Amino acid sequence: MSDLRKTNERTLPTDALVHQCINGDRDAMAQLYERCSGRVYALMVRIVGRQDADDAMQLAFLQIFRKLDRFGGNSSLETWIYRVATNEALQLLRRRKRDTADTFSLEPETNVSPSGLRLEDAEMLQTGLAAIEPQLRAILTLREVQELSYAEIAEVMDIPEGTVGSRLNRARRELRSELERLGWG
Repeated sequence: MSDLRKTNERTLPTDALVHQCINGDRDAMAQLYERCSGRVYALMVRIVGRQDADDAMQLAFLQIFRKLDRFGGNSSLETWIYRVATNEALQLLRRRKRDTADTFSLEPETNVSPSGLRLEDAEMLQTGLAAIEPQLRAILTLREVQELSYAEIAEVMDIPEGTVGSRLNRARRELRSELERLGWG
């Protein structure tokens, strides 16, 4: 989560920022939120869909700030934040017990999506992602979009590193199958 590493004139070192957030410093909390909200939102869009991403992100940050005193520094703050956010997104999906196939929507503005895909292809990709199991979608997103290593994904998802590889392969197979079913060519 390179956004956490961005600097500005008032940027605090990570340990100081965490300490101040734990002590209720609202400026520090705002700084932490500003540093990582963009990447957390992108993760939420991929896991729960654009319609629920704002709610999921709010819930994730509530948990991040509630549990920040449990951050032990055994991993990077970025990895820890991804873990809390991913868990919150998956819990939101479980609580709502909804069919994830319709949770993704794009708001068309042009014929090309931000990723450079034609809008139709981007919509098809989102539909394909929505059709795969949420945990597989999370692992695929953490690897392909957020560019986390297998070790970081293992930590975020609380699974063995070898399991990351097998689930990532399964996610790719299922996504490929869904895209073929949708006529991706």
